[in-house]
Amino acid sequence: MTRADRTRCWWCGDDELYQEYHDLEWGVPVHDDRLLFEFLCLEGAQAGLSWITILRKRENYRRVFDNFDAGKIARYQDAKIAALLQDPGIVRNRLKVNGFVKNARALLELQEQGMTLDAYLWNFVDGEALQNNRQSINQVPANTDISDAMSKDLKKRGFTFVGSTICYAFMQAAGLVNDHTVDCYRHSELK
Repeated sequence: MTRADRTRCWWCGDDELYQEYHDLEWGVPVHDDRLLFEFLCLEGAQAGLSWITILRKRENYRRVFDNFDAGKIARYQDAKIAALLQDPGIVRNRLKVNGFVKNARALLELQEQGMTLDAYLWNFVDGEALQNNRQSINQVPANTDISDAMSKDLKKRGFTFVGSTICYAFMQAAGLVNDHTVDCYRHSELK
């Protein structure tokens, strides 16, 4: 079976970048703090937009946000933020850009308490990816009790742009949940 012949989740359509993201990243369990932080920030940046918009800007985000190094982002001052807001390679929304800085500071505080982002986030699913058997898009929820709890706790810890729907999208992207539909070839591969 060629790459083009594979049955995929409906959302990636025929777009090559979307298909590559779907095939190689979406739903793969992530345990790297830097990558988890990147996913959390980018899901927040996506609020009100399509994921493909963010995906097309992802390399620019990595470049201008120091490859999502929370230690560096946490030290951003007004001049750096002003420069970021002029960069057409990212979504130039002041609240979202400031949100990256706020989230970096919240992550550093979490780490100062002796927690890794990996251990903290995966604790919401008891350390193991939730395996769903969705037949169609109609069965995929926008949020769950777990994403509600994650959202509430992240906000309490000072994170922003972490509403329950964003948290569930994050859980799907970072592999805390397998929401590939059962007809998608990746569903069984990630089970």
